[in-house]
Amino acid sequence: MANTNVSFGLRPLSKLGSNYNSTGSTEYRIAAGNTNRIYQGMPVIPTAAGVIDDLQAAAGGTVSILGVFYGCEYVSSTTGEVIFSNNWPGSGADTNHPVKAFVYDDPNQLFVIAADAGGSDFDTEAEIRAAIFLNVQMANGNSGNNTTGISTAVADLSTAAVTATFPLRIVGIQEDAENSDFTAAGIPLIVRINNHFNAPNGSIVQGTVSTLGV
Repeated sequence: MANTNVSFGLRPLSKLGSNYNSTGSTEYRIAAGNTNRIYQGMPVIPTAAGVIDDLQAAAGGTVSILGVFYGCEYVSSTTGEVIFSNNWPGSGADTNHPVKAFVYDDPNQLFVIAADAGGSDFDTEAEIRAAIFLNVQMANGNSGNNTTGISTAVADLSTAAVTATFPLRIVGIQEDAENSDFTAAGIPLIVRINNHFNAPNGSIVQGTVSTLGV
């Protein structure tokens, strides 16, 4: 039976060590002139301009992920009204007012992400469970659904490896009866952000953007 999960990016789940989980977010800013669409559930990075942006803004370098985008608030350039949106549409803000972004940025936050169909190496429960504690890249890391505003990123199981620069670390599999077909896409993996910007080892590192799994 196929899984019911579709791609949805990263959804906050709990905290490492069963710590209190407020699912809290921190307010940051998006540049009002930023034309990159940012979807709910999309990983975002900090920039030298003091604002956040999507992964492609690394512009050839590898930047530690700051967290996962929840939504934003801005003043419409058309109506003058305050709008709360689960995605940044890439335009439409009155540049006389800030674009406020809300990001799940706790380095101890755990997330759920749907896995893709992992191919012959990851099409049994034993094979996928063997990927726990490995690092993994994302497919469609910069993409999303323009109707729902939600990210379409998935975990690319075929990349699972010990590679330290990969953006996500698999720490478990969510128990979900409707998404338990290990031969199909949609297995809900529990992950944390690897090399998180707010972690003690978080830093801006020069490298290639491909290591972000975009």
